[in-house]
Amino acid sequence: SLSSTISTGCGAVISGEPHSCSCGTATMEAAPGLERYQCHPPKPDRKTGRAAFAFFLTLGSQSAVTVPHSPWLNKGVMETGNMSPQGSLLPQHPEPTLDQRRLSMRGVHRAISDLRRGTPVLIEQQEAALLVGAAETLGAAGLADIAAAGLAAPVLLLAPVRAAALLRRPVPQQEDQPVVALRLPPAALDPARLRGFADPTAESLLPAEAEQLPPPPLAGAALALAKLGRLLPALVVAPAIPSVAERLSLLTVPAEDILSYPVSAASSLKRVAEARVPLEDAPEARIIAFRAADGGIEHLAILVGDPEASMAAGQAPLVRAHSECFTGDLLGSLRCDCGPQLRGAIKRMAEDPAGGVLLYLAQEGRGIGLVNKLRAYTLQDRGLDTLDANRALGYGADERNFLVGATMLREVGLTRVRLLTNNPDKISGLAACGIDVVGREAHQFDPNGVNDAYLDTKARRFGHMLG
Repeated sequence: SLSSTISTGCGAVISGEPHSCSCGTATMEAAPGLERYQCHPPKPDRKTGRAAFAFFLTLGSQSAVTVPHSPWLNKGVMETGNMSPQGSLLPQHPEPTLDQRRLSMRGVHRAISDLRRGTPVLIEQQEAALLVGAAETLGAAGLADIAAAGLAAPVLLLAPVRAAALLRRPVPQQEDQPVVALRLPPAALDPARLRGFADPTAESLLPAEAEQLPPPPLAGAALALAKLGRLLPALVVAPAIPSVAERLSLLTVPAEDILSYPVSAASSLKRVAEARVPLEDAPEARIIAFRAADGGIEHLAILVGDPEASMAAGQAPLVRAHSECFTGDLLGSLRCDCGPQLRGAIKRMAEDPAGGVLLYLAQEGRGIGLVNKLRAYTLQDRGLDTLDANRALGYGADERNFLVGATMLREVGLTRVRLLTNNPDKISGLAACGIDVVGREAHQFDPNGVNDAYLDTKARRFGHMLG
């Protein structure tokens, strides 16, 4: 158990007693000092889906505990921007106004856009400043900016599993460092060579004896920013002089704004549009669109029947938290069971007297995005399962943020639900964010001859209640 009390943004408290919180997106690669505490589900009760989750000190075979990091929501959570071995506590600030949070999120949103277009950004915290560029998008101009503003030769930042995959050998890792820094040979500072780091099949990008360096301050925040942008967490970074970066018109973003962004964005979701949309299996259906205060990614809620009235009458409507899947939902991919789960959930809600809500969440590929999901498929075709493929790219096994779904449910007036799921993490995640999950209903579909190994991995390694 953790020795100190940690208050999470959703209201759950982690204390000396074993407890779990799956609300938020601080993952192993971005949470020094906390990255080793992971949540592994024991065999859950097959009827209720309830399981006693505990924190274990491990070397990491699953995704990390997802505790949201926010300087105003977490009074005692370890600071993820500080890379010191001992770690430190986030400063306690008064809760910001909505306008302040909007400005904070806007800065992160702009930083993400710059990274995606190949422009470096400067991450700052107190006396530390780190210039950051995404390996897969940096061009000659971006490399020139890093050379001009950097105080030292740039290094490559990778998540430990990604570093091991590229070097094809185990990578020594200090317990308090969730990031690996490698010295870049001069020949690697070429845009075409750097783009190779985004190719999951590329080989010999780095010499096997590549020198490992101590990660610079703010390395965890840099990887977190890349993940927010759905970019491969492979970054070219250098300590920098803020005044030089400013002279080059490079954007500066505070580290704490990056680390608090997932909580800020999820908790600021508001309804922005609503329409009646009769569906093939649910003639009485409405779609409500939600948008965060920074105008970022939108999420949808599909309301079937009249779940609000059912809630008011004391019933618990059915709820399904469904992460969007372009390949499965739209194209009918056989690699997963997402399409049948989506259509099956809508049909069951239409048949249920209490109706239901399907949360259609913009968290493709368990939160890594469509492009990285396709990269993971390439690795799966070479023998990795769905969990190891995500981790070989530098992501956690599951990067989703359950606070998004909890906020949407509260916005439509539902706080007491029956959850349509096989995934115990969804039950614990929504419960940790304040949703009263009064029951679980299984939502299983037979393998199709292509997704058999995928379903087996979900049951065996993620603890899904199948069979």
